[in-house]
Amino acid sequence: MLVGTTLEWYDFFLYGTAAALIFNKQFFPELSPGAGTLAAFSTFAVGFIARPVGGLVFGHFGDRIGRRNTLIVSLLMMGIASTLIGLVPNYGSIGVWAPVLLVLLRIVQGIGLGGEGAGATLMSMEHAPAGKKNLYAGFPQMGTPAGLVLANLVFLSTNALMPSTSFDSWGWRIPFLLSGLLVIIGLVIRLHVEESPSFAKVVSRNSVERFPLREAVRVGVGRMTLTMGLMIANSAVAYVFMVFTLSYGSEHLDYDRDFLIICVSVAAVIWFLAIPYWTGVADRRGRRTMFLGGSVALLVWCIAFLPMLDTGSEVVTAIAFLGMGLIVPVTHCVQGAIIADIFPAAVRYSGTSLVLQIGAILGGGLAPIISSALVGDAGGSFGVTVYMVIVCLISLACATVLFRSASSGAPETVPVAATSA
Repeated sequence: MLVGTTLEWYDFFLYGTAAALIFNKQFFPELSPGAGTLAAFSTFAVGFIARPVGGLVFGHFGDRIGRRNTLIVSLLMMGIASTLIGLVPNYGSIGVWAPVLLVLLRIVQGIGLGGEGAGATLMSMEHAPAGKKNLYAGFPQMGTPAGLVLANLVFLSTNALMPSTSFDSWGWRIPFLLSGLLVIIGLVIRLHVEESPSFAKVVSRNSVERFPLREAVRVGVGRMTLTMGLMIANSAVAYVFMVFTLSYGSEHLDYDRDFLIICVSVAAVIWFLAIPYWTGVADRRGRRTMFLGGSVALLVWCIAFLPMLDTGSEVVTAIAFLGMGLIVPVTHCVQGAIIADIFPAAVRYSGTSLVLQIGAILGGGLAPIISSALVGDAGGSFGVTVYMVIVCLISLACATVLFRSASSGAPETVPVAATSA
């Protein structure tokens, strides 16, 4: 699952990096730099808006025909869409059709990733031996930073091999075209993955639901809303530090864009390496306390993060990014398992997809746009810091209420696994 998830996040983050640094010039050249960046980030957000569609469609069929086959289709959709993005003519060639085609392919990307997030987590978690549920569910989560690092390394390497004018003109297409090769590798691996044991049991008991989403929502709107709220801070903060800072740092603080990409990539490496440690802690000591502690740490670091970038010091800025790399994985690594544990196996793909993708829109999908709008052409990060603090407080409050209700034995409509597993 890790390899396939890494390739899908490679495609998704590659678009984010290009949206921050390239697409405003290639697809929105008639707008001011600030407006062009907002427009480019709007196309980035479109992928998030499409993700619930993918989550609903793939979730339905994942609960009906199995996790494995749906994950193969989602991988193909992401890889083909990314390859075609590398072939889309720019605004100077075909005018307004250029951003239109870009948005359409971004929608396909979003639908594909909407099916991937929940499915990969479920496949890993449902294969886990006793006492290793969080560790196994954390492996697909490692695909997020791994995909980010891979996307940034390919982006940096391509940029380093040619003059910047050539890269900005056509060289940026090479990393997208590489997706065609990577998807073949991921497809070969995914074809050899066995179906989830939990789904196999559902089939053997003749318990496959005809309309799994309808059954999934019986867990309760309140509980699902709290779970969505629980994840928005991690998602929003991650996309501020992974995507928004590339445009903010280069346009408003005059940092070299390669320096910023390296900082994000090193932070992502730390994030990747930290996930097995934190999921191990969750398996040994319970994930509730760890998640709440990580939420508080994220809140504190968000207060300091952008002011550290605003100092103009590369050393201080590097420390700010490294701190994000250490703190973000504490809550990120277990949120998939927390969400999946709400639902019984027969409807788990549908329910988990719905919560994950709507939460992703409210968190990560809107974060770069909101942050860019708060900064504006004049610059200034105070508003973005306030925004991050607010979403952290919302997630912390939702997590506290959710875990407390589970501990108190509040009645549930459907059986719910213990969230402290």
